[in-house]
Amino acid sequence: MQIFIDLANWLRAWILGMGISTTATELILTAVWTLVVILFVLINLIVLVWIERKSSAFMQQRRGPNRLGPAGFLQFPVDIVKVLGKEDITPAAADKFIYKIASTCAFVTAIVAIAVIPFGPGMVLENLNIGIFYFIAIGSTATLSLLMAGIASNNKYSFIGGMRTVAQMISYEIPMVFSLLGVVMLAGSLNLTDIVASQKNMWFIVPQCIAFIIYFISTVAETNRGPFDLAEGEQELVAGYFVEYGGIRWAIFMIAEYGNLVAVCAIATIMFLGGWNAPFGLTFLPPFLWFMLKVYCMIFLFMWVKWTYPRIRIDHLMHFGWKFLIPVSLANIVVTGIGIYVYRMITG
Repeated sequence: MQIFIDLANWLRAWILGMGISTTATELILTAVWTLVVILFVLINLIVLVWIERKSSAFMQQRRGPNRLGPAGFLQFPVDIVKVLGKEDITPAAADKFIYKIASTCAFVTAIVAIAVIPFGPGMVLENLNIGIFYFIAIGSTATLSLLMAGIASNNKYSFIGGMRTVAQMISYEIPMVFSLLGVVMLAGSLNLTDIVASQKNMWFIVPQCIAFIIYFISTVAETNRGPFDLAEGEQELVAGYFVEYGGIRWAIFMIAEYGNLVAVCAIATIMFLGGWNAPFGLTFLPPFLWFMLKVYCMIFLFMWVKWTYPRIRIDHLMHFGWKFLIPVSLANIVVTGIGIYVYRMITG
């Protein structure tokens, strides 16, 4: 961890030594770390796609990719080269400007959301006092990019997929926010670094186990992962909101999906699993590796659920969110508030 801090300090001193002003130096450093985050997401994507293909193949009793590279690890890079070579076709009746920027907006949203996530002590691009509020706000805008793709394509399947996206993501965003509110009440802060520090003795998944389950279910719907991937239901909508997209524009949507997956799993790690705090006081791994290990465990849980359960109906999905998850999440907030009040009364 100290290596990253020393590298940042050296880079700052080197830029200042060139006679560049402090403000310009900070802007340059921010640009550098932003590029590092983007490269991290893209490199991480190769690993995640390989893990998902292999894990799904294992659950379905088949081999998965096994030709390109060791155990098929280079299959995804080859796929990227393939989609880069495909012709970029825009439907004649589409709203061309909105159609072309929709996938880019989805990718940018996924990258910007990672800006406030602390991967370790001092390893955060922007340590905001309202970090979790920022993450929720940025996550809400992801709905717009999928809606843009669905409407701008001028296709009935895309349009229905876009409408489903709005209904699904807005509906499940409510219980997701309520589940996080209980953790904020316990930590007494919206700063993600402070929330991790408050779990040094006990992870919040213990007192907030119900909130963790609600958060997990809600984020499965928020990221359009199976069995809640109704916005791209192949058996009904061909491919949903991106049915008219091909080549690299389609690939960008997939990259954004995995970027969002990493982001929500990182937030789950920070809010419920102690962040970079090692379990049982174990310190044989640096904090960053503990954090990433927890994130990858959460990602595997998402993959496990996707390849285990079949896609459900849209009306069942909506009823479950509004009639069950929201009341339970509200009840959790009330119980948490009562528990905090009683604890303070007892401890004086």
